[in-house]
Amino acid sequence: MASFISTLLFLFLMGGASPAGGQSSELTEPMCYDWGESSEAGVSVLEGESGWLSCPLFSHPSVYNYTSTQSAGHTLFWYRLLQGQDLEEPITSSSRLSKDRERLWLQPATSDDTGQYICMLRNKSSCSKIAMRLTVLRPDQVVRGVDCEPPVAVAATSEYIGLQGGKRLDCPDLQDAAKMADGEPTVTWYHVRRELSMCRQYPFWNNERQQNGASLRFYVMLDSYQGLYFCTVHYQRRGKTLNFTRSINVTAIYPPTVPKYPSILRPPKDLVSTVKPGSKVRLNCTGHFPIIRPDAVPEIWWTVDGKTLDKLADQRFSQTTRQVDYDRGDRFIENVLLIQDFQSEDLNKEFNCSVKNERGFETRRVQLREDVWLPSVELGCGLGVTLLLMLLLFVVYHVFWLELLLLYRSWFGTDERHTDDKEYDVYISYARNSEEEQFVLSTLRRVLENELGYSVCIFDRDSLPGGTITDETLSFVARSRRLLVVVSPGYASQGSQALLELKAGIDGMALGGHLRVILVQYKPVQRHSWVRELRRARVALALVRWQGDKSRELTSRFWKRLRVELPVRRVGREEEEEEEEGGNKEAVLMRLHSQNSTNSQTGLISNTVKDPQKVLNCAS
Repeated sequence: MASFISTLLFLFLMGGASPAGGQSSELTEPMCYDWGESSEAGVSVLEGESGWLSCPLFSHPSVYNYTSTQSAGHTLFWYRLLQGQDLEEPITSSSRLSKDRERLWLQPATSDDTGQYICMLRNKSSCSKIAMRLTVLRPDQVVRGVDCEPPVAVAATSEYIGLQGGKRLDCPDLQDAAKMADGEPTVTWYHVRRELSMCRQYPFWNNERQQNGASLRFYVMLDSYQGLYFCTVHYQRRGKTLNFTRSINVTAIYPPTVPKYPSILRPPKDLVSTVKPGSKVRLNCTGHFPIIRPDAVPEIWWTVDGKTLDKLADQRFSQTTRQVDYDRGDRFIENVLLIQDFQSEDLNKEFNCSVKNERGFETRRVQLREDVWLPSVELGCGLGVTLLLMLLLFVVYHVFWLELLLLYRSWFGTDERHTDDKEYDVYISYARNSEEEQFVLSTLRRVLENELGYSVCIFDRDSLPGGTITDETLSFVARSRRLLVVVSPGYASQGSQALLELKAGIDGMALGGHLRVILVQYKPVQRHSWVRELRRARVALALVRWQGDKSRELTSRFWKRLRVELPVRRVGREEEEEEEEGGNKEAVLMRLHSQNSTNSQTGLISNTVKDPQKVLNCAS
């Protein structure tokens, strides 16, 4: 642009100079300097609307001024090269195309006007020309936000109004049209809110916005008044009604009464950042710039040891700037200082971020320290694996806790036969009826003795004839490690022996601790039907439920749950053969001796067995 101005100035000065030697300038044709096509002077006009072209040579009044050039003998000529043509043709004034100083008016424009236009300024000794592009658009070629928007070929201008403040809005190019009009132009205003797909023509049904003549006056600016405003100018020229439409983007900003000093949002004060030597370090600085003027340029930058980056010889330092937010005119700008291959000596440098606008200045220092390496990845992975294993173990235990408990007991459990002098593993107490007796003898006894290897005592089977029921019952219970109570609706209602067995087991469990009671629910029992002893036992003991055919298999949950409550059973091969020999007299005598010893200790049996041979025969 500077070379363009200097060349124009040179041509202007040369054009005013006389030819050397007093020779007439009319004898030579002036050389015309062609500036080509201007990329900034292109014009778009809507078909059917009025428009104009301004010669770019007069865009710099310090070089070319229309009045001064006319006084110096320069004449402005217009040419055009329409689409599909190869030759330039001069433009002559007509009712539709007219020249007015440095402008060429199209009133109105048609689609055939699209093409390249050339303005030439010349006199007898100098010539300059420049081209521009004119595009005439149909209404359907204009991109609109909503269907109710009027089509506009010219880009929208911007206006900023402070909240609760006021301002006058004038339609762009209105004064230019007024010069060509035969009377006073009129203006129609529209307000479009694209987010609501709403278009309104003045009046806007409120007192905060009023049209005064051709202008739109804002008395109190609100958020809802933001958006696009369209103004259509109507005027008369030579008996024809002409018009053109312009658009203005109105934005509400914070009022000028609030403080407008810049501030630093990041980094916060007294923040110490950790860095690793040899790594790429990013220092972020975010500044808040309140709006003062829409065209004001905020400043944000980094300094290292008091020097800006352009004055540093170290190429490892660079910065990038971008706008991260925009709020009612206030701008939030981020500046990132990037340090490649951070060195340990960089820790001794001073890093400062600074912000500045027309009202003030602020700076903030960033403190750095070396990061101490911690195996965070390894610790995280280890913790994750540990938590995963714990979760897996929890799930496994929740599903297979019975199997795990039985496995643990088989490995580390203590065989109670080696720590006490009890004779039976299990004493079974049940109601004396045919159904439960069938369940006890054919199911419980068979599995416990034959499959699991426990020694089972059943009173009706193992008691000797002629004894006292009470003494015999208490003796059997005292010589057993577990009392298995088969709970059913008929329990404790078929006689007193079942209650005696239950009471003896609960008392033995509470006093001596050498006997444990196991509750097996054969059939569901209503809570109010339970006797007092059963309710006491149910509070402290778990209940193993028999579920019919589902519990018959040895691998069912019923038998696993029952085995957990029974003693740990470890039977050697010799001991198994010894127990299978039912006629071994020494084993029977030892059992009787243990029985007599237990009876004498509990005080339940006073007479000893005097005829072992008879006992052996009965036991057989």
